[in-house]
Amino acid sequence: MLFDPQRHEPVTDLAWDPARAHEAVRAIVADVEEQFTEDGWWPEHPLDREGPPPAGGYKSLYLGAAGVLWALWYLARERAVTLRDAPEQRIARAYEAYLAAPDLQEVVPSYFLGEVGILLVVWQLTRSQAAAERLYAIITANIPNPTNEALWAAPGTMVGAWHMLQWTGEQRWRDLFLANVEQLWRTWAPSQHAPCRLWTQDLDGNIQQYLGAGHGFAGNVHPLLRGAELLTAEQREQLYSRCVEALRVTAIHDGDGVNWPPEVDPLPPGRARKMLLQWCHGAPGIITALTEFPPGVSAELDALLLRAGETIWRAGPLSKGAGLCHGTAGNGYAFLKLHRRTGDPSWLARARAFAMHAILQSERMRQEYGCGRHTLWTGDPGVAVYVWHCLTVQGGMPSLDIFV
Repeated sequence: MLFDPQRHEPVTDLAWDPARAHEAVRAIVADVEEQFTEDGWWPEHPLDREGPPPAGGYKSLYLGAAGVLWALWYLARERAVTLRDAPEQRIARAYEAYLAAPDLQEVVPSYFLGEVGILLVVWQLTRSQAAAERLYAIITANIPNPTNEALWAAPGTMVGAWHMLQWTGEQRWRDLFLANVEQLWRTWAPSQHAPCRLWTQDLDGNIQQYLGAGHGFAGNVHPLLRGAELLTAEQREQLYSRCVEALRVTAIHDGDGVNWPPEVDPLPPGRARKMLLQWCHGAPGIITALTEFPPGVSAELDALLLRAGETIWRAGPLSKGAGLCHGTAGNGYAFLKLHRRTGDPSWLARARAFAMHAILQSERMRQEYGCGRHTLWTGDPGVAVYVWHCLTVQGGMPSLDIFV
């Protein structure tokens, strides 16, 4: 089985309505602005609670103030909404609050949960030279991080170097990006568990070989594919051939569908392999990470991505919620990416169907809990950006593909 049906629900039959979609974006932003508290940023949502929150709440790109402020700034810049207050006036204070009370009890480089993601928002909103210097230093220091995945290590923080290169054109960011490429190449080794090259993740002593966008192969090849023009011709050829090989040998097929397990490591006796279908593990993240692979270079990979998209549509929206990391909006981005890749309007129609469903899920959850979920990657601001992208036909993952 390619997915667990109990994790999904039938997509709404509510027709795509641009006016309803735009109003949903405005309603989410209004709720976010209404719930802002000067002394504690945004209240922690019960579904994001994993122990006591840090003083003043979360500040990271993934779960905290930096991600929310970026979403507000981005939607205002897109002229999707009009804001009461300027996010530019708050982001520096969010970074200072993070240093005083970090999300994870200690200051870490992490793109999603640490300094790099927050500082990218600081630089984007303020053009702070101090933020740029600090970014350069911590991305450099994080190159040998042994976790070898996007959440904590170089495959994530090097995305910061990539964005800074695009924004500034400075040679040092190109050199820093390529230094990270060298690290990824050194650690991209033949797997003991599959006939392909993979990275090995060391997550606090838990040694695994993951495949998804959050912790494994897909998240690692994403920056390599984004920066492919900076690689040598030999590296590009190896990159493309290794991507095809890894996706081929690790794919699970069922009829005309395909999905990938979270990891390739052998399981303990009696334990069934969990088949997830969300951005962080499974086909949605594989698609969003691999769509920078040039169409037409590999008919096999092109077919795998299309079959993965069919699996996502067949499964339906995630019942867990509407967000990006493990929710309906994150899965819907796979459709937007396939639309951009193929030009086939059916993928856009599917993305918009998921958008209407995500709107209903977000509204239902606000009613159930009596509050919104004010985070970029698990909550309503990420949904608002997704719905806006369905309106404007854009396919970039918020704060990962796009930061401007």
